[in-house]
Amino acid sequence: MLLIVRQKADGDTLKKIAEDLDGYVKVVVDIKRRILSAGGKLHVDGESILLRDGSKQVDLWGGGIDLETNEIDFDSMINLRPAQANPSREVLGQAIRKEMETIIRSLLK
Repeated sequence: MLLIVRQKADGDTLKKIAEDLDGYVKVVVDIKRRILSAGGKLHVDGESILLRDGSKQVDLWGGGIDLETNEIDFDSMINLRPAQANPSREVLGQAIRKEMETIIRSLLK
């Protein structure tokens, strides 16, 4: 299930967003609004719901979290942004990675 998470997720919400990929959760983080989309099978779907909700493309970055191990990754096709100095699927900017991790941990743990 794909949801926009605006505040710390409760246990039921975590179960719902973890259903699609058996405990691994794809996330798209809006680093300016400090919210994220969680769940689903494609980052582009999470990106789409955030854009419809008022997010700006330049503020959205994709990754994921394994809810069992708490490991976070910063890998998504939506991160390919040469114009923003990110010519990789991996988020290369350390400041953006730090913001993403802070937001993910505050909303999903």
